[in-house]
Amino acid sequence: MPRFDPFVGLRYGPDASDLSGVICPPYDVISEPERHALEAEHEANCVRLELPQPRGGRDRYAAAAELLRSWRGPDGPLVPDDEASFYVYRMGFHDDAGRPRQTTGVLGALRLQPPGTEILPHERTTPKDKQDRLDLLRATRTNLSPIWCLSLAAGLSGLCEVAEPPLARASAGGVHHRLWRVTQPGLVAAIAETVASTPVVVADGHHRYEVALAYQAEQAGPDHRPGPHDAVLAYVVELSEDQLDVAPIHRLLDHLPAGQDPVAVLEPWFTAEATAAPDATIGARMADAAALCLVTTAGSWLLRPRPEVEAATEMDLDSSRLDVALGAIPGVDVRYQHGWDKVVAAVGAGEAEAGILLRPATVAQIAAVAERRDRMPPKTTFFTPKPATGMVFRNLDDQS
Repeated sequence: MPRFDPFVGLRYGPDASDLSGVICPPYDVISEPERHALEAEHEANCVRLELPQPRGGRDRYAAAAELLRSWRGPDGPLVPDDEASFYVYRMGFHDDAGRPRQTTGVLGALRLQPPGTEILPHERTTPKDKQDRLDLLRATRTNLSPIWCLSLAAGLSGLCEVAEPPLARASAGGVHHRLWRVTQPGLVAAIAETVASTPVVVADGHHRYEVALAYQAEQAGPDHRPGPHDAVLAYVVELSEDQLDVAPIHRLLDHLPAGQDPVAVLEPWFTAEATAAPDATIGARMADAAALCLVTTAGSWLLRPRPEVEAATEMDLDSSRLDVALGAIPGVDVRYQHGWDKVVAAVGAGEAEAGILLRPATVAQIAAVAERRDRMPPKTTFFTPKPATGMVFRNLDDQS
């Protein structure tokens, strides 16, 4: 079973209780304008570590390492905790329907294992350059942002109920982040045992997990030397409807067959029914019609899969249905985009020929796929909100 351990956290502090100006999103959802805005927000905003820039004649990785050293100095903002801990981390937000929600889990050190054993990827990954994250990990020897894992064990959420005020908090992008440190031996043991009782599913951060495995292999060498490189910073949340808000990842299409209407191109696999332009009701319309939605500059259509598509589909998922169709259209270029409004904006601006909106996978579907040790198609799920970078770091040199 997976091993989940407390670790010595590196945090802004000890008196920095409001971290709103210094946290940032994970590196892969930060645009260049957002990076500039975050840097301008505070001189110690951790985007300078998460997405470092060349500085003082150093390349971006050496610059990040030097900056981290200075921030750990006598007058720097980062201070390691005095002993290993778990960290309860709660995100409060409103979902797309305006309902108040919370996601609560535990930050800890998850022991690395080959995917498919006790660590289960829940979807196939697309090719992606991992060299950047590997070079940053080599230079800083720090897990800056956590991977996000789901525990199949019931009861983890109950262990995260803490009564005292949070150690640190932050607000950004409509999400309220709160952090508590857990050092009580009994509670530490209960959290570790609960997570270790069942496999965990990687919800977000598949590529960072693969980078951690590559770094472990480098550091361990041929004689498999143990060390802090054998674990990675992970945010573990109970796999339950109460804890998770799962959004779909939509598709943007280019290079469709020249001169053909997108509705006609998709007609062999879907029946099309014209619908009003997407707005806040589009998710409900798609659910009621059991349909995907095609968006073009000429209009929008609900797409109902034909029986032949359902028969050829690996899983009861829109991503799998669409893969059947797109796999048979030569030359089509597919990009991924979360947020129906962003898809509509991209199509309207001419940045894509068409967009296809998908319905989200359910928590029950995610659990069923994990229990079968199967994987969903790439870019099926978008877990939201994302854990912030900067609530706590895991520096490998601080671990015993």
